Amino acid sequence: MAVGGFRTESDSMGEMRVPAGAYWGAQTQRAAENFPVSGLRFPRRFLRALGMLKMAAAETNVELGLLDRERGEQIRRAASEVMEGMLDDQFVVDVFQTGSGTSTNMNANEVIATRAGELLTGKIESKGPVHPNDHVNMGQSSNDIIPSCIHVAALEGIVRDLLPALEGLRNSLHEKSEEFDRIVKIGRTHMQDATPVRLGQEFGGFETMVSHGAERVKAARRFLAELAVGGTAVGTGINTHADFARLVVARVNKITGIEFREAENHFEAQGSRDALVETSAALKCLAVSLMKIGGDIRFLACGPRCGIGELVLPAVQPGSSIMPGKVNPVIVESLLQVGAQVIGNDAAVALGGLCGTLELNVMMPVMAYNLLQSIEILARGVAVFREKCVTGIGADERRIGEMIEKSLALVTALNPYIGYDAAAKLAKESYESGMTIREIARKKKVLPDDKLDEILDPGKMTNNT
Repeated sequence: MAVGGFRTESDSMGEMRVPAGAYWGAQTQRAAENFPVSGLRFPRRFLRALGMLKMAAAETNVELGLLDRERGEQIRRAASEVMEGMLDDQFVVDVFQTGSGTSTNMNANEVIATRAGELLTGKIESKGPVHPNDHVNMGQSSNDIIPSCIHVAALEGIVRDLLPALEGLRNSLHEKSEEFDRIVKIGRTHMQDATPVRLGQEFGGFETMVSHGAERVKAARRFLAELAVGGTAVGTGINTHADFARLVVARVNKITGIEFREAENHFEAQGSRDALVETSAALKCLAVSLMKIGGDIRFLACGPRCGIGELVLPAVQPGSSIMPGKVNPVIVESLLQVGAQVIGNDAAVALGGLCGTLELNVMMPVMAYNLLQSIEILARGVAVFREKCVTGIGADERRIGEMIEKSLALVTALNPYIGYDAAAKLAKESYESGMTIREIARKKKVLPDDKLDEILDPGKMTNNT
């Protein structure tokens, strides 16, 4: 019954007033009022997965003869609208809600039921000819659907967005490693001068870090590809058809083009969220690598005149509201902040994983939110870093050449010829006099000039590996 701008809906606990034009019903409204916590909502990828699984479930229940074709077709249509993002404004429950995600599962059930009913009758009522529990949620429980949605959403995000972004960054770093391979520069350990390296070798190290990070993320796919659907309430599969999970998973595979499979053990799949913890850990490791890469690039580009200044980064925007002409490494700073957020998200996911109690984990919404955010911002942050920074990095070869000739670390190459102690004495004298190692060695005639020049060739010092 509609009253003014509201209509009255009911659930097992009684009546609730719901906005007249809303597709959700009493349970969603109750949850929206119970959890006015953050204003955060499940992201688009999760809602896509939720609509996808509801659609696959409806089609499967029709195929199994458990749901009449007319209702099933309208549920399929309504669920596809959820999957495509047409009903995102109908998902109004906060992320910080019931730990099983039941409120969001019922939000979906009510929205799909009401929309399917509207397609059948033209009326908006959450318990019309299509029932949210009896028809939309047939063969399912929040306890198996929500973890399945998280896995589908996460793996789609990894496959569609993150891994391609990492491959693009790896390729760009590889190109830079080849471009810079002829440039010999001073290496640094403990933030002090060390023996020479080629700039291309440094970028080759960055490339391999990204490649290894991608492999770690790929390895996490093994268990992320398992779906809990079919376990229903506690993993026993009560109230679901024996073929339901197999057929639903086959439909999800067809839609996504990704090879999911029914969980090997439904009690593990619902009682723990280890696959999410493992995936988040791989993302954290990737974030650490990206922060190392970004930090090194920023450090090597510091200046432009009073720092190291070996690298020249693309100028993308003015850097200061008070200092004219200042340009800052803002793209790197953005990436560093992405890394910090991912590391923090991983802590939340790990703590969430600890809350698998008996047959159910009750921290799934916050785990889902943090994991999916990590995937999304890593993918976007990496793409921006590649496009607006890495591809445009240049090298100041004049500055690099000046610094390497001045470095005291070149004396290391003399160790096999004059011994460590004599070499250390040369380094100390070079530092105190302001002369280069080459100059002081020639002055003292420690070796013939031609031999000295051969030994102190910085490029030859980089070729032993």
